[in-house]
Amino acid sequence: MDRKWWTLIAVSVAIFMLLLDITVVNVALPSIQRELHDSFSDLQWVVNAYALTLAAFLLTAGALADLVGRRRVFTAGLVVFTCSSAVCGLSSSPLMLNVARAVQGVGGAMMFATSLALIAQAFRGRERGVAFGVFGAVTGAAVAVGPLVGGVITTGIGWEWIFFVNVPIGVAAVALTLARVGESRDPNATGVDWLGLVTFSGSLFLLVYALEQGNGDGWGSTKILAMLIAAALLLAAFLLAELRQQRPMLDLSLFRRPAFTGANIVAFSLSSSIFAMFLYLTLYIQDVLGYGALQAGLRFLPITLLSFFVAPIAGRLTVRVPVRLLLGGGLLLVSGGLLAMTAVDATSGWTALIPGFVLAGAGIGMINPPLASTAIGVVHYSRSGMASGINSTFRQVGIVTGIAGLGAVFTHQVTHTTASALAAGGQGGAVQSAAHGQLSTLLQSGEVAHLLPALSPAARAGLEHAYRVGFTEAFTTILLIASAIALVGSVLAFALIRSRDFVSSAEPAAEAPAREPVGVTAG
Repeated sequence: MDRKWWTLIAVSVAIFMLLLDITVVNVALPSIQRELHDSFSDLQWVVNAYALTLAAFLLTAGALADLVGRRRVFTAGLVVFTCSSAVCGLSSSPLMLNVARAVQGVGGAMMFATSLALIAQAFRGRERGVAFGVFGAVTGAAVAVGPLVGGVITTGIGWEWIFFVNVPIGVAAVALTLARVGESRDPNATGVDWLGLVTFSGSLFLLVYALEQGNGDGWGSTKILAMLIAAALLLAAFLLAELRQQRPMLDLSLFRRPAFTGANIVAFSLSSSIFAMFLYLTLYIQDVLGYGALQAGLRFLPITLLSFFVAPIAGRLTVRVPVRLLLGGGLLLVSGGLLAMTAVDATSGWTALIPGFVLAGAGIGMINPPLASTAIGVVHYSRSGMASGINSTFRQVGIVTGIAGLGAVFTHQVTHTTASALAAGGQGGAVQSAAHGQLSTLLQSGEVAHLLPALSPAARAGLEHAYRVGFTEAFTTILLIASAIALVGSVLAFALIRSRDFVSSAEPAAEAPAREPVGVTAG
């Protein structure tokens, strides 16, 4: 077999493992929470620690790969991801798991930043299109089967194995990469934008941490205000640094083209709405409705499978209809799907989510293929690597800020609504006494189940009902917010993405692309 096909296999296996690990984690979160006694904030960081470091290191990893070699950085990313996966599975505390997840994100950034560049280097002409098609199918399959695979593993052998299975796959992928994948680099690469990395990652971390701690410390507290101000100052410093660099990791001049700005708004809106909501949908299906991990994975199939089957249809339509109809229309469907999910209440079953799952799944499928092509189709081919990397960074930033922002609203409302429902039912005093005055803390941490054995049957029933009322009301509130985010993104997509902004992507036959670092992800 030619070396180029081994390259495609190595990259596809690695990215399938990486994306599968993202999607399987969602259905395992309640099991992780019970076993490690995670607070709700800890649970958010299981997802956010990974997404934050992936977003922060993505563009830097691409620049480093151009400088020292793409195969070298890809292999190093595989090693980092595989080793940190083993540590995730061995974790005995929330802190250990979240630190390991952050390291996983660094490895994931190194793999994402070089995956398409390795394929682009190995293939030419029509075969390159075939290779990208295979790569896209692999990423779509990982997203589609992830929740089900996560449910099977978590139910059958334990949540630790969603991480342990990466170890043999990662070892095999490293061996294949070293043996069969060729090296490439950018001869014009000048170095890594370390100032941009420090200011961008610092700003993102402080923003997310402030959003997650605001309810507990008080939004007007000195600590929270200081972190928000510092985040804004670091962001301003990052933008200033990028403007002054000759080869910045984030080329702000690309945003002068409205369609490029629109594509990144779509990426952010999609991730901060429906993909950020996956955490809360999982908690609703498992913690409120009482389904296990496997049953939850099965109930996610309407949204994941529909997005998988709609995606290739949307890909073919990109050459027949204006792309803004697909991107704007897809976000409109996502917004409608999230709005439809607000039909749930304290007495609903999971079937109340199906209409919303169908609409959102179709919307996700409509967006992913044209979004990838739009991000690089409105810039010169020599900037396609930078453009693709920026778009994927916006996706990850959307997930991080979406989970943190929605979580701040959710934890505040679920605490107050549950306490009010308990008081209205006459059980507030008994539950408060059994909780030794810590009911608010228990509600915010999501550890209400630990209180149940200490209650009388009547008080237990009252707490369970009140918590279900509080959860579903808070859940519908953040669904409305997420729906509004997707709707605003849809309006801006229709307004900004114009056919005249697209440029020819044809490159000279004898010239390899500068860098095409990042593929389509689920967020």
